[in-house]
Amino acid sequence: MKTRLLSAIALSVVLLASCSQGKDDQAEKIKALEEKIAAMEGTNTPVPADMSQTATNADPSTLGGFQFSEMEHDFGTIQEGQVVERVFNFTNNGQAPLVISNITASCGCTSPDWTKAPVQPGQTGFVKVVFNSAAKSGAQSPTVTIQANTNPSVTRLRMTGSVTPKTAGGAAPAGPVRK
Repeated sequence: MKTRLLSAIALSVVLLASCSQGKDDQAEKIKALEEKIAAMEGTNTPVPADMSQTATNADPSTLGGFQFSEMEHDFGTIQEGQVVERVFNFTNNGQAPLVISNITASCGCTSPDWTKAPVQPGQTGFVKVVFNSAAKSGAQSPTVTIQANTNPSVTRLRMTGSVTPKTAGGAAPAGPVRK
């Protein structure tokens, strides 16, 4: 009985000590937050109520500009397995050298190549798009997405057309066979 009473007293002392320590930690955290708030109020820096970022307009003197002669090319109807290539030429109509940082294709059937060096204002560059129609059929519209120091920063070029599937022996493709 004595050991149970001593154990209960020891447990109570430990619990009381940990509760008072938690209150001290909480009081310290509150005090630190109040100091941070006071420091922010002292700087007279307005903080937006919704804490969202604000956008600023880019300086036009730091931007290049795309002027493509065409942004979409129709390659018509081709046979499955044919490779179609199109070079999209552009002029930099911006105020700064145009730098293409990346180009991505919409699928593995499309591969891009482009002018890697900065294109000076008034000069020309290219984006070459190669479409491989292997294992493709029907309407196709592969695209390439260009990221550059332009406004907007993303530009898309598109090729469109139709791919006729290969046929065995030159005959029209057969459907399900009924017996």
